[in-house]
Amino acid sequence: MSVSNADIAFATDLFSDLGQLTTRKMFGGLGVYHNGTIFAVVSSAGRIYVKTTAETATALAAEGAEQFHNMPYWSLPDHALEDSGIACDWAQHFLRESP
Repeated sequence: MSVSNADIAFATDLFSDLGQLTTRKMFGGLGVYHNGTIFAVVSSAGRIYVKTTAETATALAAEGAEQFHNMPYWSLPDHALEDSGIACDWAQHFLRESP
């Protein structure tokens, strides 16, 4: 199974307030980039995960998020999938701290 065009459109629309985004299909899923920095992945099942720091991982876990395998990506809470402002806030936590 690979990520669907509808899942790609949903993810890029959800994070569109961040500005210009690029995507890259990989391993049946999708990487989502802002200014060349990957900040989110969409799994082959269509679930969206944002890259985290230790602080944001703890905060997302407290909201019931799940880790993507053993990687520093955590799922967005359901309410963030319904509000692009909240989704972008989670993404910006990582983007502000990345080199």
